[in-house]
Amino acid sequence: MRNTAKITTAVLAVGALTLGLGACGSDKGSGSADTSGPLIVAASPVPHAEILTFVKDELAKDAGLDLEVKEFTDYVTPNTATEDGSVGANYFQNQPYLDDFNKKNGTHIVPVVTVHLEPLGLYSSKFKSADDLKSGATVAVPNDTVNEARALKLLAANGLITLKDGAGNSATPADISKNPKNLKFKELEAAQTPRSLDDVDAAVINGNYAIEADLKPSKDALVLESATDNPYGNFLAVKEGNEDDPRVQKLAKLLTSPEVKKFIEDKYAGSVIASF
Repeated sequence: MRNTAKITTAVLAVGALTLGLGACGSDKGSGSADTSGPLIVAASPVPHAEILTFVKDELAKDAGLDLEVKEFTDYVTPNTATEDGSVGANYFQNQPYLDDFNKKNGTHIVPVVTVHLEPLGLYSSKFKSADDLKSGATVAVPNDTVNEARALKLLAANGLITLKDGAGNSATPADISKNPKNLKFKELEAAQTPRSLDDVDAAVINGNYAIEADLKPSKDALVLESATDNPYGNFLAVKEGNEDDPRVQKLAKLLTSPEVKKFIEDKYAGSVIASF
């Protein structure tokens, strides 16, 4: 990806911890962003950084926006880096995940504009349909609070399990009330779920990691989240107080432009769905 700094989770492990500790001690809204330089945006490689790179290459210059894209392969560092000002914004997450992250880490990240949805899907290299899963099958699920609950809701929506009444965005396997196939669950970091496909019977995989692993959610998923009334749209986010940064407002407008919508439709063919 041209002009894009790629940062791996391994390299950033220590930095993420340091940033996280700093973020917990930061004051709400303290220190406005310097709006004179380029807007640095932290993003997951696929599709977020790809969408941002399209904006950078095709739209930003005419809009007077100096945009820099930094890739992160985890779901923690983009928020801690936004909180401490290392980046000016991020683009990778949904509202339930952000609410949980802010609560647990004392951060003050807020959404600016919702851009797209990546439907969560159940995948398998061993079975062709969810009904084919055998009794006692092992299913990998993301281990962070919100995505694990989202995975279980997907399985419940497709009749594989039943969740207890009131199980919400923090549901775990302990909240399963009926499990007719006696499914077993392997909890993994979300980024690891595609790599687990050869070791488990099926895996619930976030859309960005599925695409990055050359899976096509619209075709390869055994079951896929519905886009209707889906609360998991991915958005551009900033530290509270920086919403009116002129650079952020320019990017928000570009990310919801007809040109970006066409790019999403053409490139991802239903595996990523524009939310505007």
